[in-house]
Amino acid sequence: MMRRRVTGMLIGLALIGSVSLRAQEADKTDRSTIQVTGESTVQVRPDQAELNLGVTTQAANGQAAASQNAKKVDAILAALRKALGSSAEIKTLSYSLSPDYHYPKEGGQPTIAGYTANNTVQVKVADLTQVGNAIDAATQSGANQVQSLRFTLKDEQAAETQALREAAVRARAKIDAMAAALGLKVARILRVEEGGQPVRPIYAEAMAYNAKNMAAVSTPVEAGTIEIHATVSLTAEIVR
Repeated sequence: MMRRRVTGMLIGLALIGSVSLRAQEADKTDRSTIQVTGESTVQVRPDQAELNLGVTTQAANGQAAASQNAKKVDAILAALRKALGSSAEIKTLSYSLSPDYHYPKEGGQPTIAGYTANNTVQVKVADLTQVGNAIDAATQSGANQVQSLRFTLKDEQAAETQALREAAVRARAKIDAMAAALGLKVARILRVEEGGQPVRPIYAEAMAYNAKNMAAVSTPVEAGTIEIHATVSLTAEIVR
């Protein structure tokens, strides 16, 4: 008798659990939702520039090429610090010394015709009004390559946060508008998903200089604006 009662209780609990599970599944199935995406693009002025400068020298032997290169780089660094101040942030990005080969037209083994040394330094300019002066100071002191110039932000997070905040507000406004138009109400937000693109710096066109155009003409530089794009997707439960 006791075994029958226990079996009956277990069957009853199983039935209750099954009914409860089906009720939960039905509740999930019957839930009405709205999903929208809000977008925002924030435009900000850059407050920092990164300038990559190159010095290339050639000579009959490696020691001469390296020595000439070192002298020019020293002169460039001194000119940059004078133009930007002693606190200028300057670092070496790359250095190379390689042989230049001569290949006979009739074929055969190539021979070393000389050596080329290349040194690339990067300078960060916090005052954008000084970018043109930095380029002029470097090129007039021996730099024969301006490999890249890009404008960036010292604090990217602040601009990204602003873009996300605006995107979230627009997404919520869309949900509220759609629900109101359908005679419904937003019960709760079920899911929030972030999207967007990383901050992309502005690249100025690379410039190459030679002895003829290293004149005392000031280099004009316009930074423009940086765009930060963000998207926020919201899924909301709606009720009557």
